[in-house]
Amino acid sequence: MKFNTRTIHGGQEDIDPAYNSVMPPIYQTSTYAQSTPGGHEGFEYSRSGNPTRSALEKSIASLENGNYGLAFGSGLAAIDAILKLLKPGDEVISTNDLYGGTFRLFTKIFEGFGIKFHFVGMSEAQNIENYINKNTKLIWVETPTNPMMNIINIEAVAEISKKHQTLLAVDNTFATPYLQQPLDLGADIVMHSATKYLGGHSDVVMGVLAVKDKELANKLYFIQNASGAIAGPQDSFLVLRGIKTLHLRMQRHCENGKAVAEFLSNHPKVDKVYWPGLPSHPNHDIAKKQMKDFGGMVSFTTKNNSLPEAISFVEKLKVFTLAESLGGVESLAGHPASMTHASIPKEGREKIGIVDSLIRLSVGVEDERDLIEDLKQALG
Repeated sequence: MKFNTRTIHGGQEDIDPAYNSVMPPIYQTSTYAQSTPGGHEGFEYSRSGNPTRSALEKSIASLENGNYGLAFGSGLAAIDAILKLLKPGDEVISTNDLYGGTFRLFTKIFEGFGIKFHFVGMSEAQNIENYINKNTKLIWVETPTNPMMNIINIEAVAEISKKHQTLLAVDNTFATPYLQQPLDLGADIVMHSATKYLGGHSDVVMGVLAVKDKELANKLYFIQNASGAIAGPQDSFLVLRGIKTLHLRMQRHCENGKAVAEFLSNHPKVDKVYWPGLPSHPNHDIAKKQMKDFGGMVSFTTKNNSLPEAISFVEKLKVFTLAESLGGVESLAGHPASMTHASIPKEGREKIGIVDSLIRLSVGVEDERDLIEDLKQALG
């Protein structure tokens, strides 16, 4: 199956046996009847497995060209499960420009359990090798990164991870499997905040993982069951529904993202625009190689780098909504320094470009003319 077909049918071979329903039903149950101890139809207790969640997990595996999928109660719960593969004394090399919640989980929770993190720039993949030692067990990559849209060469990092026998996990939330498939580029684990583009309608919170290796999958399934941060059946149904239009939505997100990025690049009050599709964007050539298109996430700064002006801008928006999160059909605007990345100290934020005037836009699927008019009036 080609990708657009897999969003609808991938991993969904079986029509529900009860009434031949086309969509997987919501199995809102905690437990399942057994004919004799151990005599069941593949499900015993819904923390361990649920038919609706199983349908979603098969869909995720299919989209990412993996063999196994796992669904969790949030994106951070999915990341938490990955880090539980590690033990005290292990070290992680992470990109230094990443989602603030991931940074907080790494530094405020897992550092306390004796895991050491190195936050490094990964625009030049070979830089990673300077931090690898015998204790390095995981390389953590976001690409495009949040919120600077930095592009990291997954294939090059995968070569390094295999050379040093470390795991490589890629947060693929911004790109989605529509734009890039990290497992095909050599990653061991792909993670998504399914809250974002996979769900696509700002009505669910969830995280998912996809892997190819059976042994690794079994370790993660054990953690999923033992720790219990699972996705519920209603949420699983919503993400399954969202995935069926992923290819349609992403095409429009990319088209609108391009229009917004080009408009901002030519506006006299705008200083820098961060969108991987711009030829001037760092590692644009790598983005062209490893991504099908460039996505709907755009960040920019203004020439005065004024915090009051940034706040005034987001308050004036009418079509864009000032809100946390991203990836829904509606356009959202955020101020990373005071919202999504407030957990990162100011000095650390500014080192990676998250200055006071930085605005992050999640460009939705509205008419591009309305979006540009809204940005125009808010910039003044």
